[in-house]
Amino acid sequence: MGDSTAAISGGGERNAAEEVSRIVEQSRELQDTAATLISRNSQEEASLRQRALALDSSIKRIHSFIASSVKKGNLDPKDAEKLVEELSRAWYTLTEGDAAAFLPSKSYGRFLKTFLGPINVHATRKDVQLKVKEEYNNFRDRTAYLFLFFPSLLLLLRSWVWNGCFPALPVQLYQAWLLFLYTGLALRENILRVNGSDIRPWWIYHHYCAMLMALISLTWEIERQPDCSQKQKGIQLFLKWAIMQGIAMLLQNRYQRQRLYTRIALGKARRMDVVWGETAGVEGQIWLLYPILFVLQAFEAYVGLLLLKIALVGVASDWQVVTCGILLITMAVGNFINTVQTLVSKSRVKVKAKLKKGKSKSDLLQGSTN
Repeated sequence: MGDSTAAISGGGERNAAEEVSRIVEQSRELQDTAATLISRNSQEEASLRQRALALDSSIKRIHSFIASSVKKGNLDPKDAEKLVEELSRAWYTLTEGDAAAFLPSKSYGRFLKTFLGPINVHATRKDVQLKVKEEYNNFRDRTAYLFLFFPSLLLLLRSWVWNGCFPALPVQLYQAWLLFLYTGLALRENILRVNGSDIRPWWIYHHYCAMLMALISLTWEIERQPDCSQKQKGIQLFLKWAIMQGIAMLLQNRYQRQRLYTRIALGKARRMDVVWGETAGVEGQIWLLYPILFVLQAFEAYVGLLLLKIALVGVASDWQVVTCGILLITMAVGNFINTVQTLVSKSRVKVKAKLKKGKSKSDLLQGSTN
């Protein structure tokens, strides 16, 4: 009995050893296959990049040649216009299609290089680009409620628990989280621009300003006694502004996502495009969202002016208060200008659409009369 048990045990050990050897061999084969595939893909990618760069250079060279020929009188302007139109289609295909992944990105700036180093963040595959956009939207969704919840909680605890005075640690933790949030947004937005998104440069600069403000607010001296309610006036205003900003984020996330899907379906936007509060296109959304945005921008500027005022009268004359006030006013003005520009561009599009529609109707009427 003991000998048979030992034999079975020995057989089990041999089977386990054989299974382990087989798994090790398979892993080596898989590694070799993957290495070969990656090497082949890298070579093909380098070849495609060279072809894309050569085509890009050829388009620019021929465009310059056409312009020069027209100036010299060697080419008829009408023929040149047709050639330039065809070149524009080729340029659009090259820069907006999948081949754009093999062109050097013009949006890859110092911010990404500072945080990530000299690496290429331009994804060559469309599904990877869309995954980056999806992660960006998820990040905004996750943080929107937190952005609203944290300052509201701090202000409530100040009134109910902390006897009108903020302790240092909770406020500084919130300010550190703000720094993380804005840095994460700025990084993701820069990467999205590299991969073909239409994010306006201002919104990235806006988050640079917000990052700087969060960093400065970390150095704010949070004094409790005496007269802490006056000394912490700047912090109260800062938290109230954060609540209003949280409301803006919730509105943007709620009203704009569905609109972008509609624009993509109509061919008026690309799948890599993202939305912001001023991109509403439905009449009901415009009438609701734009007044709220203007109120939020006015409140942002108002908080900035109050911070400057309390610094000038000596209530809280720290340099942090002055700097945060200037940054808030700068962001409010920038947001207002961008919102107005969007309204103007939308009105122009609507006017052109009405004129085109009216012209088509008149053509139909004229055709039926004839």
